[in-house]
Amino acid sequence: MSQNQQEKMTQRDKAVQEKTIPQEKMTQQEKEQAYRQHVEQTTPKYSMPVRMAKAFAMGGIICVIGQLILNYATNNMGLDKETAGSWCSMLLVFASVVLTGFGIYPKCVEWGGAGALVPITGFANSVSSAAIEYQKEGQVYGIGCKIFTIAGPVILYGIFSSWVLGMIYWILKQMGIC
Repeated sequence: MSQNQQEKMTQRDKAVQEKTIPQEKMTQQEKEQAYRQHVEQTTPKYSMPVRMAKAFAMGGIICVIGQLILNYATNNMGLDKETAGSWCSMLLVFASVVLTGFGIYPKCVEWGGAGALVPITGFANSVSSAAIEYQKEGQVYGIGCKIFTIAGPVILYGIFSSWVLGMIYWILKQMGIC
């Protein structure tokens, strides 16, 4: 809290904030004021345009790296686009897991926000970070059970939605619409 804000507070407000007045003796308005002050002090302040620019830059860097891998695989290694795309995905996931293991990717996520979480590298980071966090609980109960805590719902939704869309397509095809 800034010095100007502290000077503006009355003695009772200071006592409420410092909790020298018991919670039971505070009026509802004083409790609400104390809560608002607590929220204001603990809520981080962010600039939305700056965060968006960082996310754009981070996502762009990841995409440029992916494009460089694709270009190298197609031009220098002679792979077709589909095989090069598979290699690109595999290398990006591998790099994300290795960087997560060394604690570098979480710093990229902290700086770049959604720009680092949206691509395939963010998915690999979510799976590997859960595995790293729970590894001390053992192979089965730690890694095996907790590895999909974040990624599990994404996988489940993807499988379920693809099944539903496949059924709709099959029904429409049987009806002669598709």
